[in-house]
Amino acid sequence: MTPIDYAVAAGGAALIAFILWYFLGGKAGGHEHVHEPAAAREVELALGGLHCPSCLLAIERNWKRVEGVREVSGNFDTGRATITYDPSAVSVESLVKKVEDLGYTAAPVVAEGGEQAGHEMEDEVAYLRLRLIVSVILTAPVLVLSMGLMVKPPNPLVWVEFVLSGVVLFWAGWRILRSAWGAARNRASDMNVLIATGTLAAFVYSTVAAAMSLPHVYFESTAVIITLILIGRTLEARARSHTSDAIRKLLDLQARTARVIRDGEEMDVPVEEVRVGDLVRVRPGEKIAVDGVVKEGSTTVDESMVTGESIPVDKQPGDEVIGATVNGSGSVVFEARKVGKDTMLAQIVRMVRQAQASKAPIQRLADVVAGYFVPVVVSVAVAAFAVWFIFGTVSEAITAAVAVLIIACPCALGLATPTAVTVGTGRGAENGVLIRSASALESAGKIDTVVLDKTGTVTRGQPAVTDTVAGILNQVQDDELPPQDDEPRLQDDEMPPQDAELLCLAASAERASEHPIGQAIVRAAQERGLALDEPSDFEAMAGGGVRAKVAGRAVLVGNARLMNENGVDTSALDARIAELESQGKTVVVVSADSSAVGVIAVADTVKPGSKDAIAALKRMGLRVVMITGDNERTARAVAGEVGIDDVLAEVLPGDKAARVAELRAQGRRVAMVGDGINDAPALVEADLGIAIGTGTDIAIQSADITLISGELSGVVTAIELSRATVANIKQNLFFAFVYNTLGIPIAAGVLFPPFGLLLDPMIAAAAMAASSLSVVSNALRLRGFRPRGGA
Repeated sequence: MTPIDYAVAAGGAALIAFILWYFLGGKAGGHEHVHEPAAAREVELALGGLHCPSCLLAIERNWKRVEGVREVSGNFDTGRATITYDPSAVSVESLVKKVEDLGYTAAPVVAEGGEQAGHEMEDEVAYLRLRLIVSVILTAPVLVLSMGLMVKPPNPLVWVEFVLSGVVLFWAGWRILRSAWGAARNRASDMNVLIATGTLAAFVYSTVAAAMSLPHVYFESTAVIITLILIGRTLEARARSHTSDAIRKLLDLQARTARVIRDGEEMDVPVEEVRVGDLVRVRPGEKIAVDGVVKEGSTTVDESMVTGESIPVDKQPGDEVIGATVNGSGSVVFEARKVGKDTMLAQIVRMVRQAQASKAPIQRLADVVAGYFVPVVVSVAVAAFAVWFIFGTVSEAITAAVAVLIIACPCALGLATPTAVTVGTGRGAENGVLIRSASALESAGKIDTVVLDKTGTVTRGQPAVTDTVAGILNQVQDDELPPQDDEPRLQDDEMPPQDAELLCLAASAERASEHPIGQAIVRAAQERGLALDEPSDFEAMAGGGVRAKVAGRAVLVGNARLMNENGVDTSALDARIAELESQGKTVVVVSADSSAVGVIAVADTVKPGSKDAIAALKRMGLRVVMITGDNERTARAVAGEVGIDDVLAEVLPGDKAARVAELRAQGRRVAMVGDGINDAPALVEADLGIAIGTGTDIAIQSADITLISGELSGVVTAIELSRATVANIKQNLFFAFVYNTLGIPIAAGVLFPPFGLLLDPMIAAAAMAASSLSVVSNALRLRGFRPRGGA
């Protein structure tokens, strides 16, 4: 080794030490806060100028170094970041300034808009396309001169290469250089640092070589690398524009105008001007503008775009309607209850945005690797240069160093998880499954036990008449009733006159009752079109039933204890009562003038899709448990009907969370599915909380996943989607790790001794661009996800 070789080796070692110290020595996850603020604030920023996930990672690291920043979560695909911060220690303006220091742009998101998101991506694609076209036009003659005509110094045409490649580097690639300088200046590191270092090294060396008439110049490598990078980023941007298609489709569902009734006059106004309390008329085929309650008219509404359910829903006065759904053939007037950001559509969009901005636990490894990736790669490039300089030629040293810098791709690592999460949560929203976070999306696939609350989850949560028995012989069993849609219906030709008379008598007595069982009896009679009498001397007896006079007859409707207390003999009906009760039904006896005239059975009927959904969960290898406060007999009857073997009965509301905790203590990974206020603690206790969208707000707020339609098939969809997404992420990470693990050593020249192969930087650039594009393309396969095991 010559003294120059020793000097290069020493200089390389010193440079590597400096690089590692500069980029890694100053890393800080954040500051220790000396005080705890009263309340933190949250701001969402739209980021501009991002080229790859490592750009976003550099921004996040810069924010985390700022005192007062609590939490940072961003998504490269959506170009959004959410920051939780202490307003007494840091301002939004200073957070924006931190982004601008790195060479990017940032602005607070003031409102959701489908057009805004679409225009941002269109502008990005247009920006890249223009620079790509110019870059291709200028790079072509450079290639002809260098590789076709083999122009070398001192031929003056070399300076034509210098000018053309300079325009490509400093104009078409300006954003790359600017971002790299911003990152390096702030001791951050991203993909742009690698590209800028490699292309500038090749360009500067070539300029010096041309001036000194040295034989080797690399102007064509500089131009081709930038061009290939632009090709990859243009294709990637076009592909990424589809990752948020679900959000744009949801936003596009919003009606543009509404026909409101004010001061007795109808007028069309922009949907943004609809106020709470406004009366809104919806004509056949029109979109419903905002959320509200029907006041006049009846119709059917297609809610598939929000709930994922294809069957239109009947709407009568008092029923709720959802904004962005489509009215059927009827005309209705509804009162606006929720407008603007409070509508269900706005909440869905907001929840999906939050999920896409969050990070899945599986992404942590990729983030850690990416954080150290760039400094390590630059160090490898320096080492490759030194080794090739000592044992090879200057030309080989430059080729190896530039190839290492260019082929390394932290973008593939950074894209692996967020792109799949963005597509996955969007597909979930399209199927009526709202996923609150990337962590919830990942957790759903690891669940092995699903605990279902009975009332309102497995069942409708509303009692309905299932059997009427007039005397002993005349009876209608629930398997003779017609198929149930929204409510069980008792049809004229399926009920003997004696049963109709019995139902009419009981319903007339119950007209003034507020008890759910009494209301179910009245509802059944009204659906059959029975004419009810007005009761007199009505009296409700707590825990027993009601007493009233109907058409001059003294009527009792209640349980056996009420009958015994009033001297009514029910012995002739006892066998039928026992049979119905064994099926888990609540039985009321009807007596007239102290004689038992029949019984009516009431039960909380099972939702139509529950049995199929539970069977699908079991086929997926999951243990299904039903939890309820009902007695063991009723619980077993319902469980048997839907195919559940494990039942936790007579569980008090406050003990549901404890039962879930017991399952988790057994090593089970538990998902809790519920809809009521008393389910909220259990939803929080479980590894995964799933709320029925038709349930209470507190249950929905406590859950990780919300099923808009309220059907259990959504649980199957959520778990299938999670498994598909996690599998996709693992495929992406595997490819990204394998690509970089193999690509960097090959670029450094490990194949040269056995095969004489030294990778050209232009081929390295093509491989790098292809790696990112392949990860995005694989993630986009999730757009074709279709639930298989649901109803």
